Amino acid sequence: MSLLEAVRLVAVDTETTGFDPSGGAELIEVACVPIAGGAIGEGWSSLVRPARPIPADASRIHGITDAMVAGAPAPAAVAGELLRACGDGPLVFHNAAFDLPFLAALLRAGGLPPLSNPVIDTLGLARGLPSLGENSLGALARRMNLPPETGHRAAGDARTTARLLVVLAERWANEKGVRSIAELAAASQDVVRLTRRGPDRFARPPG
Repeated sequence: MSLLEAVRLVAVDTETTGFDPSGGAELIEVACVPIAGGAIGEGWSSLVRPARPIPADASRIHGITDAMVAGAPAPAAVAGELLRACGDGPLVFHNAAFDLPFLAALLRAGGLPPLSNPVIDTLGLARGLPSLGENSLGALARRMNLPPETGHRAAGDARTTARLLVVLAERWANEKGVRSIAELAAASQDVVRLTRRGPDRFARPPG
């Protein structure tokens, strides 16, 4: 039986105005894409209205402008939708250490606690297979011939992360003997800790 056959996971991605919410950077787009039985489902995404203008260098990366977010919901209004989209199962990120603080800030704005779901990091899974080479999301997608998506946008990158997980989970099961989602999650985070070398995500392209 496939490692993913009997589980439901959700791939999550964000777009932001910078690197660190503690320094004033804000989340401006979030997307969740379900993975059920190894199949990619319909996702949810939302722009989020920031409190300050989007820096030009951030807009150059993801293409999101002040005009695009002018009518978007505020963080507090998106927080509950995010929780519903995530559910209580494992979440999948490409470089979770970047996204999670922004999601925590979003939920805090809505008076909600941070996510406590198990986390699988495809960055760690990719780094644990050195033969894959560069570990940005875009490079991995091209190397594995994944369907093209709109890169540097939350919905496209979440779908790519979901598809990447399906491929990497099978390789970790076949090549490293991983037999459970809990084991896969732990292994992905262990590799990230052991290979930590600065922010892969915004220095991109991971998508």
